[in-house]
Amino acid sequence: MTEERLTQAQFTQLVAEVEQLSKQRDEEIDREQMQQILQELNLPTDLVDEAMMQWRRREALVAEKKRNKLITVGVFSGLAVVIAASFLWFQTQKQALNNVYTNSGQSQLTFETNSGRKSLTIIDSQKNPEVFYRVTLQDAPIGKKLSLRCNWINSNGEISHQNSYQTKQINKAVWPTSCKYKFHPASPVGNWQVEMYLGDRFLSRTEFTVK
Repeated sequence: MTEERLTQAQFTQLVAEVEQLSKQRDEEIDREQMQQILQELNLPTDLVDEAMMQWRRREALVAEKKRNKLITVGVFSGLAVVIAASFLWFQTQKQALNNVYTNSGQSQLTFETNSGRKSLTIIDSQKNPEVFYRVTLQDAPIGKKLSLRCNWINSNGEISHQNSYQTKQINKAVWPTSCKYKFHPASPVGNWQVEMYLGDRFLSRTEFTVK
């Protein structure tokens, strides 16, 4: 058998381990010693097994409570992480929507959605025209769909028509969009305005006259 050699550091660790085991053995009490001590204390020795079972049961209960506490802490910690991540995601989405804006010079009324058409300032309702409100969104969030709303407010300050729609998935930061309203001879004459909102946030307003 090959003689096993140890380094000085390994031998030091071995000595420490032997001392620990020796101390542990000295602290342990075997069954015979337990019975002897119980007799000296004038206690029944036949209850040793039952007492050991109850003691082990209490130890197991303490261990289970500790384990459940660790599980509870882990669950709440995980929940806190999920809540924090959800809050961060929500704030990011909200910030992306708050970044969307329009330039006044890029919002106009036309008879058609095609770009380059002349902007309208006066609309003849007797001709039953279908009018488009064309708006160019700036800093639109790529990959998102935006919920937009248009209010067509007549000369009496009432909303004659409202558009609510969702854009297609946005693939560029400068995004043209439009809403429309078909006027009729009964439309109130006077000064009108049309407003566009992103959710509840105001984006753009254009004034015009209906005759």
